[in-house]
Amino acid sequence: MNPLKSDEYPAVYSTYIETVVGDVMEVLEEQILSFPAFLDTIPEEKGDYRYAEDKWSIKEVIGHILDNERIMAYRALRFSRNDMKELLGYDQEYFIQNSRYGERTLASLSKEFVHLRKANMFLFENFNEAELERKGMASERLTSVKALLYVIAGHLNHHRIIIQERYFNSNNVHDLVSELQH
Repeated sequence: MNPLKSDEYPAVYSTYIETVVGDVMEVLEEQILSFPAFLDTIPEEKGDYRYAEDKWSIKEVIGHILDNERIMAYRALRFSRNDMKELLGYDQEYFIQNSRYGERTLASLSKEFVHLRKANMFLFENFNEAELERKGMASERLTSVKALLYVIAGHLNHHRIIIQERYFNSNNVHDLVSELQH
């Protein structure tokens, strides 16, 4: 896969993309094991914890990761097929308000993540270079298929750091960031 270029994505995705170091396909594959292992360290009774009254619970953050991966993978599919229709954005707050992630267990959400990512990997692994370079419009932003793969991996990294930092007040956030970059 050719390197990702800055003209393949809008600046708003930089926060996510910058957390992905190395081959994005390897990162996506590695997350199939590392993210569930991370979730296994969270006691089930902490799943409904919110670090502030108006913030999502840990289960809702994980649900948001699932929702976002589905949406970004759908965009990648559409753009890879050279679909030139502009796609609308989504309201993450509305999605969470209308989800039932709080009724689930952390183990259930972890299992769903593994199945979702494995299914998406079949799609991602079969994109050729021309398909990866294709771009499309979503949320009024021009983005390449390749960039969407980085967004998926980086979005998970971003929220994993937030869980560690804001929900567990971990002093090891810098260690986690370093771990994600190696």
